[in-house]
Amino acid sequence: MANHKSALKRIRQNEVRRLRNKYNHKTARTALKSLRTEADKAVAVEQLPRVISLLDKLAKKNIIHKNKAANLKSKLTKHVNSLA
Repeated sequence: MANHKSALKRIRQNEVRRLRNKYNHKTARTALKSLRTEADKAVAVEQLPRVISLLDKLAKKNIIHKNKAANLKSKLTKHVNSLA
């Protein structure tokens, strides 16, 4: 167990940040899944900017890698454009 005040504070901060990152990551994964399973093009076109925004925010905060965010955005845009 840590003996220094600063180490104890760091442990608390790390836990709070871990939970926040976990929540944001899970929220984005749920949004991705709902967009991938969407069959109506109008609804998918409406959802796409929100999902892209979520991915950009995750990449900016280093929760996911920027290239992963770019790849996901590209695949989702292709998917939405291919809907009839």
